[in-house]
Formats: sequence, structure tokens, C-alpha cells
Amino acid sequence: MSTSPQATPSALTAIWAVLRREFSGYFRTPLAYVFLAVFNAFAISLAFFVGNLYEANVANLDRFFLYHPWLWAFLAPAAGARLWAEERKQGTIELILTWPITVWQTALGKFLAAWLFLACALAITTPIAFTIGFLGSPDVGVIIAGYVGSLLCAGACLGVAAIASALTRSQVIAFVTGFLACFALVMMGYGIFDEFLSGAFSPRVVEEIRRLGLWRNLEPFTLGVLDFRPIVYFLSVAFAGLGISTLIIERR
Repeated sequence: MSTSPQATPSALTAIWAVLRREFSGYFRTPLAYVFLAVFNAFAISLAFFVGNLYEANVANLDRFFLYHPWLWAFLAPAAGARLWAEERKQGTIELILTWPITVWQTALGKFLAAWLFLACALAITTPIAFTIGFLGSPDVGVIIAGYVGSLLCAGACLGVAAIASALTRSQVIAFVTGFLACFALVMMGYGIFDEFLSGAFSPRVVEEIRRLGLWRNLEPFTLGVLDFRPIVYFLSVAFAGLGISTLIIERR
């Protein structure tokens, strides 16, 4: 039986429809607003009270972005846990898979909606950039690069969370699994982690492992450097997670 052209939407139309549905779904419950408030509160508190941003007397946001990998390691799995786990728990995944679009289009739409939601969380921290601009004369390009790097880091954590969400129907288990995986990526590149690895691997192997760390790849952005390798790293982790999670859903 052939399908009429009107019954099958184009790929962009299908992805946009899923994106719009999923993105609006984040704001149907008060939890989304709690999420945004918590992210904003933690991001600013860590920068000023832990990173001593004000006492540093330097007009840049490197101490602000320093803690973003830790924030995304916790909050990206919280936002991404619902990608597939909720659909499987409620039994709506069978309905979604009967839509006249492919699983890949559905997965991409859901992933982009979650990434856009994380972008909204990051966007509400922009007043801190205006505060730094009021107190001094920061390099606007460096600040923009820092925000770009943070958003890419969020996408990488979301890719990991997507895999965790596809593996289970429990959002709690998906969150915990995603958080532990992202936490491991954050720890790579920190001194205490390097000391632990140096006892079992050669310095060259330890250095290669450090390259997989989230902070190691975010650091150039905080300095205003748009390096090609960190961009490829973040996008690779993000879309590898998207691809693996989609394959899991297809096979199940």
C-alpha cells in the first residue's frame, strides 16, 4: 500500500513538530521553573561565593564558567531523564512510533527540545555578564565564547543522559545513571583523578584520558579560544549519545 505525500510530512516538518511538542511539555509542570531557578541560583552562587568572582577584581567570567561542567553533570541528566523513560513508563512510546515519521526524526526532535530547554537555563544567567560589564570592561568575545562552550558542554551531558533514558523506564534510574556517567567525564582532567590513573597507566595514556574530560575541553572557551578540537569533542559526544539512544529504542 502506498502512502500519499500528504500523509508523510517532510523531515524538517516532522522534527519541528516533535521539538515544539517536547519543548512545550517541559513547561507544563512547575518542575521546569524550579529547574531554571535552581540552575540560576547555583551558577551565580558558585561563581560569587565559591569562585570569589567579585573579590578577584578581574572583569571576566572564567570563574563563572569553571563550575558549569559540574552543574551540567547534575542538571542535564535531570532534564534528559524524561526523553524516553517517561514515554516507556506511560506506554506512549508505542503511540509515538506509529506516527508517520521515523524514529530518528522523533529522537532528534526530542533531543533538540531538551537542548533548547538547557539553553534557556543558560540564558537566564546573562545578567551576570551585564554585571561584569557594569563593574569593568570585559572582553565581550571571551564571554560569548564561554557561553558557546557551556552550551556545547550541556549538549554532551545531554547525549549521555539520552542513553541512560533509553535504557530504562524509570526516570530516577535514568537520572542516577546519567549523572554518574557525566560525573566521570567531569572528573577526567582533575589532579586527584590524574594521580589515581598515574599508578596504573603511563603518562601518555593518562594524558589521552584527560582529553576526554569536560572541563579540559571547556577551558579554551573560557579563554576566548574557539578551538576546533573541543567543538568536535562536544558535538561528537552529544550526537553519539543521540545515535546510540535511538538505536536502543529501535531495537526494543
